[in-house]
Amino acid sequence: MRTRGVALGVLGAVLVVGGLWWASLDKETRGLIATLPTNADVLGWKLTQRDAAFRAMDRITLLAAHSTIAPSDHPLALPAGRPLNIPGVAAYMASQRDAALIVVQDGRIRFECYGLGFGPDGRWTSFSVAKSFTSTLVGAAIQDGFIRSLDDKVSLYIPGLRGSAYDEVSVRQLLTMSSGVRWNEDYENPNSDVSRFNDAKPDPGLDATVSYMRRLPRAHPAGTVWNYSTGEANLIGVLVASATHKTLSQYLEEKIWRPVGMADEATWLLSKTGREIAGCCLQASTRDFARFGLFVLANGRAGGRQITPPDWFAQATRKQEDIGEPGMGYGFQWWTYDDGSFAAEGIFGQGIFIDPKRHLVIASNADWPRADAGPEPVAREAFYRRVQALIDAGG
Repeated sequence: MRTRGVALGVLGAVLVVGGLWWASLDKETRGLIATLPTNADVLGWKLTQRDAAFRAMDRITLLAAHSTIAPSDHPLALPAGRPLNIPGVAAYMASQRDAALIVVQDGRIRFECYGLGFGPDGRWTSFSVAKSFTSTLVGAAIQDGFIRSLDDKVSLYIPGLRGSAYDEVSVRQLLTMSSGVRWNEDYENPNSDVSRFNDAKPDPGLDATVSYMRRLPRAHPAGTVWNYSTGEANLIGVLVASATHKTLSQYLEEKIWRPVGMADEATWLLSKTGREIAGCCLQASTRDFARFGLFVLANGRAGGRQITPPDWFAQATRKQEDIGEPGMGYGFQWWTYDDGSFAAEGIFGQGIFIDPKRHLVIASNADWPRADAGPEPVAREAFYRRVQALIDAGG
C-alpha cells in the first residue's frame, strides 16, 4: 500500500475558546471550531470533524500558525471547454466523498463539481500533495543558481546534518526517498518516526526537523532502497529555504504562485520552529491546484520565463525508484505511471493527476473514511483511466 505522509504532530489542534480571540472570529469559523475535538491529531478525528477541518486548517489549528501566499494580479484564465460526459460521476464523487473534482484538458475546464458543502472559493488542505510543490521549488532553486547540482550532498546546504547519516546522501537521493536512512512511516504506531518527529525538542540553534533527522541511523547504503519518508520531504523544505535564504512561502509566491497566475490566496502551515511543513499542509483552491498541473504541462514555463530547468519535469515525473507496485514508480516527490502520466497525492483523497499525452489535469480534494486504505484509492485510479478512455474515444 502506498503511503502519503502528513506531519501529524503539528496538526494536533489545541483550541482556545473565549475572550477577544473568540469574538474576533467570523460565524463560519466559530462553527467549524465547535465541531472539532481538542488534543487530537488528524487520524483521530471523526469524519464530520475532518469535513469541517480540511477546509479550514489555517483557521482552526492554533498550534500550526501559517504563512500566506499572495495570488497573481493577472490570474490564468480557465475557460469552459466542451463538457465531458462522465457516466456515473455523481455516484463516484459520493463514494469518494469528494469536496471538489475538476477535469481540465487543453487548458479548459471540461468538468467541475463540488461536494461536502465546499465550493470554488474555498481552500482545502493538500496533505502530501505539497511534496510535489516543494520538489518543484528545488528545480527553481537550481534554475536560479542557489543549488548547484542534484549530486551535491545534502549537508552542504544543511550544515546541521554534518556528521549524521545524511552526510552520505545527495539532493537527488533525498528527492527520490532513497537515502537509506532508517525511517518508520506507520501512522497508526504512536512510536513511529512520523508520529514523533514533530514533537521532538530541537537542539540549540537548529531546526526541529534537522534535530530529529540527524539522529537517525543508516539502514541501507544511500541510493539502494526506496523508503517513503515525510521527514525527508520536510528536510527538502529546509534545504530550499537554506539555499535561497527565503521562506518556502516567499519562494513559492515568487517562482510559482504569481508567475503561473494563481487566482486565490494560499496558506502554508508552519512547524513549531516557524518553518513551512514542506511535506504537507498547503491550503489552496482546487482550481489553483489544477493551474499548478498546467504549469507542469508547460514544462515549468510561466510568465514568459523558464522557472525550472527545461529538463526538470522530464526527470522529476519519470520513474526514478521502484516502489514494488507494477506499472508504477516514484520520481522527485511524484508518483509515476508507466504510461507517462504522474500524480501528486495526499492522504484522505487529495490529488493532482497529470497526463501529458492528453494535455489532461484532474484535480480532486476529498475526505475519505480512512487515510489511505479501503476501496477509494483503487476507485480513483480506475476513474483516471476512465477519463483517459473517454477522451480517447472523442468524449
